[in-house]
Amino acid sequence: MSTAIDPATQQERWQEIVNDPLLRELPYTVETNQRGQIVLSPHSLSHSNLQGLVLDLLRDHLEEGRGLPELPLCTSAGTKQVDVVWASADRLAEMEETGDPPTLAPELCVEVMSDANTMEEMRAKRALYREAGAEEVWVVMKDGRVRFFAEEELEQSAIAPAFPDQLED
Repeated sequence: MSTAIDPATQQERWQEIVNDPLLRELPYTVETNQRGQIVLSPHSLSHSNLQGLVLDLLRDHLEEGRGLPELPLCTSAGTKQVDVVWASADRLAEMEETGDPPTLAPELCVEVMSDANTMEEMRAKRALYREAGAEEVWVVMKDGRVRFFAEEELEQSAIAPAFPDQLED
């Protein structure tokens, strides 16, 4: 039976990974599981393009705060790389106080589906991000459709109500 490591140990393990020159050069998203083992996911142009579209639209629809790509977040199931996040200045300051990677999620976490993901994995990530303090978690489907979640699925985001439910290039 596997045993999850505590947040401080996860943060230490993450710093080892970040400081490893061989791992820095990998063309993959690097995450860890609850035992601190490395999990790799390859990047793709379409995935990166959807991330960029989300960031651009967030900047257009939200005046306060900051959008960031590939944020590492220390969760109860390991360190996850959130594809896109949006956080207020106050939340960013709170997140910094929890260490690196933070144990507190930004207000908004966005995951972009890829061939390496399943909806079950996305459901688990949604739960982890909400448990870490995210107010909303969005899932962008490979066709650009955006699904908004808080405690349950929403028709539209409460954080960015005018954000489209379909991304267009």
